[in-house]
Amino acid sequence: MPDTLTDPHAPAPADPGAGLPPGAARLVALLVGSAFVVILNETIMSVALPRLMVEFSIAASTAQWITTAFLLTMAVVIPVTGYLIGRFSLRTLFTVAMSAFTAGTLLAALAPTFAVLVLARVVQASGTAIMMPLLITTILNLVPAERRGRMMGTISIVISVAPAVGPTVSGVVLDQLSWRWMFWIVLPIAVLALGLGRLWVRDVAERTAVPVDVASVVLSALGFSGLVYGLSSIGESASGDAPVSPWVPLGAGLVALGLFVHRQLHLGERALLDLRAFGSRAFAVAVALVVVAMMALFGTLILLPIFLQDVLGLSTLRTGLVLLPGGVVMGLMAPVVGRVFDRVGPRPLVPPGAVVASAALWLMSTFDQGTATATVVGAHVLLSIGIALMFTPLLTSALGSLPPHLYSHGSAIVSTVQQVAGAAGTALFVTVMTRGATRAAEGGAPAAAATASGVQDALLWGGVVSAVAVLLSLLVRTPATAASAPQATAEPGTDRSRAGERGSDETASVG
Repeated sequence: MPDTLTDPHAPAPADPGAGLPPGAARLVALLVGSAFVVILNETIMSVALPRLMVEFSIAASTAQWITTAFLLTMAVVIPVTGYLIGRFSLRTLFTVAMSAFTAGTLLAALAPTFAVLVLARVVQASGTAIMMPLLITTILNLVPAERRGRMMGTISIVISVAPAVGPTVSGVVLDQLSWRWMFWIVLPIAVLALGLGRLWVRDVAERTAVPVDVASVVLSALGFSGLVYGLSSIGESASGDAPVSPWVPLGAGLVALGLFVHRQLHLGERALLDLRAFGSRAFAVAVALVVVAMMALFGTLILLPIFLQDVLGLSTLRTGLVLLPGGVVMGLMAPVVGRVFDRVGPRPLVPPGAVVASAALWLMSTFDQGTATATVVGAHVLLSIGIALMFTPLLTSALGSLPPHLYSHGSAIVSTVQQVAGAAGTALFVTVMTRGATRAAEGGAPAAAATASGVQDALLWGGVVSAVAVLLSLLVRTPATAASAPQATAEPGTDRSRAGERGSDETASVG
């Protein structure tokens, strides 16, 4: 039987919905596992900040760079991945991504100073930024439209569950070991993934050489890094720790981003990030909802550990365990929601999910010093259920509505938006919490009560933002699918290969 992934002249399966092309399952499993490991590192260090402050004798405003540097690098690299995926093969990009992540992980485990640790996080993030768009684009090209829901459900596990369980993993490790072990544990997994990728991943189609627009790269880096850094600094500014006003990088970022958008609209096929994807109504609505969902997810991931430790007095380990059920539920639901989506589409799933997530945030806004731990677990699980009902249908309907030549750009846009939305959610929640806690403390409230008051204020705003998501969810429709069959088997000389789709819909695979 010919292998449609390793033989570019082999015919596509007669029934695309009957199953994936031979070898595709192994490829997807490798990419999903690798992506989960690299995305996990986005939040794994959040619980370790107090340890780092003591060991390296640094202030909180300095320690936060361990996370900010990671987010900044992601924001700079991800917008370029649309071009990279169209220009280079899957095997090349996978090797580069996992090599960078592995090298960064080793450097972090050995870091003698905090500056070296931050540098290691930048190297890690460089690989992480490539992996997620690479995974999404590959699945869009390999998987028939009628099976994309369940596969995108698997991707949802990576996007939403990996960051959610990061604090749990770090809490368990830090309870018994040094923070360096969070990198030593991940290192052999990264090395294994890199080795398997070198053995399994093969290329099947030629790529179209598209010149990169240097001005777009510079504007993208300035714009997105300015936004992420500015948003990340708002929380510090509220507590008086920010070295510079957050409005400076925010303003510079917005100007650069405006110039970037203007340039992309005029470059056409040469655009670094093809914004014509927003011409799809399904894509535009879904991206708006993803922004709200990621703001809620990352905002609560920041606030709940603070509430559990500073208000309820829980240890680092118990804090991680309290947040674990929500991550597990989200992971279990993702593939189930994907299968349901394949049958009924996004409409029966997204609005109920938005309502459930909103209800959870409004419930969290009532948390105080007398709140039982079980109530926190229940509310977090409820939020996880709501986000799980939303995320897979939104990703699948948004990206599936695009023509194949926009797959890589669509996945890069979604990944970039997630980073900016996560930073915005963190900034909003931390700023409101800090100001609310300061106001309560000035009124004579004890430290724990003041923190609880600030958390209530922040989660109340989270409830308001989630109400917007409920309204937006009513606009969700089942889009006309742009491509209903795998695109990885086009032969040279066919209409598709002559269409000049910049190679972004070509894919690579396993041998």
